[in-house]
Amino acid sequence: MDELELFEEATQAPVALGDGFDPDAPLAARMRPRTLDEFVGQEHILGPGRALRELIERDEVGSLILWGPPGTGKTTLARIIAERTKAVFVPFSAVTDGVPRVREILREAEARRRAGGQRTILFCDEIHRFNKAQQDAFLPHVEAGTISLIGATTENPSFEVNGALLSRARVFVLEPLKEEHLETIMRRALADAERGLGGRGLQVDDDALALIAREADGDARRALNALETAATLAVDGRITLETAREALQRRFARYDKGGEEHYNLISALHKAVRGSDPQGALYWLARMLDGGEDPLYIARRLVRIAVEDIGLADPQALQVAIAARDAYHFLGSPEGDLALAEAAVFLATAPKSNRLYIAMGRAMAAARETPAEPVPLHIRNAPTKLMKELGYGRGYRYAFDSEDHYVPQEYLPERLRGTTFYTPSEFGFEKRIGERLAWWAERRREAEAKEGRDEERGAKGSRSTDEEVD
Repeated sequence: MDELELFEEATQAPVALGDGFDPDAPLAARMRPRTLDEFVGQEHILGPGRALRELIERDEVGSLILWGPPGTGKTTLARIIAERTKAVFVPFSAVTDGVPRVREILREAEARRRAGGQRTILFCDEIHRFNKAQQDAFLPHVEAGTISLIGATTENPSFEVNGALLSRARVFVLEPLKEEHLETIMRRALADAERGLGGRGLQVDDDALALIAREADGDARRALNALETAATLAVDGRITLETAREALQRRFARYDKGGEEHYNLISALHKAVRGSDPQGALYWLARMLDGGEDPLYIARRLVRIAVEDIGLADPQALQVAIAARDAYHFLGSPEGDLALAEAAVFLATAPKSNRLYIAMGRAMAAARETPAEPVPLHIRNAPTKLMKELGYGRGYRYAFDSEDHYVPQEYLPERLRGTTFYTPSEFGFEKRIGERLAWWAERRREAEAKEGRDEERGAKGSRSTDEEVD
């Protein structure tokens, strides 16, 4: 392509996203909002005076990332921007297109800018499908102002979008649509005779619409697809609750084992157990299992909770968690799911303590700060005669030689003597541990006082002997 052809292509009219109406398209595609006034939901960014609405209406959309779950309006917003902007709008999919197409678009955008200063908005759908190296192709052109980039993603951009690119774009978060939003969208489709189902004379029971709205998980596309299916199943032009149930069949949970929702749900489970809420623990456990999470991953997390959030407040917690893991491994689903549920409820209702977790952190910090502290001689191993002659093991007192199996002596290096890493809580079994530690501490104080008195008597005896010599 020579420079004249490139110039002619670069200065063509803005590219739309397939706005031609297709009567055979799915209902969700036919009912896609064409203006901001038709758009339902996302009031926090699109309400009157809100940031994104102002940018769109003033045609000042720069680089931005639209982040939200499926069916919340990311691509629809791109279409609305395409309709309103005076810039050339170029759609692009990270799923179907590749880096060569990106380079071609960028060359055209640069030619367009040199020719007449016209802006180019590049819309990259599912930008998270590009790896960080592929995303680097956009960066210099965004920095130079050759393009404004609009990226749409269902994944957390903090993890999935190049940090340098992310720092040059505004992030707008789209939320799952509320049930009332979905009902509004479906009623609009039922009333619209041109694009929707209005020409069929359908009657829809309120509880049927409510069921679809609830089961759609905040996804307008899912709700409209279910409604369209229900319309084909309707008997005598009426969509009943049973018709809606048949249309929905079995809802697949919106859950990505490798994505952000995975971490959101395991975080919810962990926090419900930590917060001593067995109802929340069971719900989030069920959500993860229903969504297809690896049950052994959940079992590992329960083991972690047992040691991190319960610890010695109830030593049985670790045993129950390990037993649940083994039971699931032995039984599999669905029987093994009950073992995980039993562990989750046990952990949620157990007394809580993170003192062991804190103590280990302190001990690790001390170990890193004092990596060369020598082991005290009296607790060193002395397997040879030479070691014994050097004092290894000298002065060590065997605990079981004492009637109560406790002998006060020091076990920390000289530099760390007196340091306390672990302090038990007053909950559960740790209360008993605290009582033992207090008793042992009193024994040490008594031994130190006795040692002090013996040293004092010894000192007095030495002074008397010296006086006799004089």
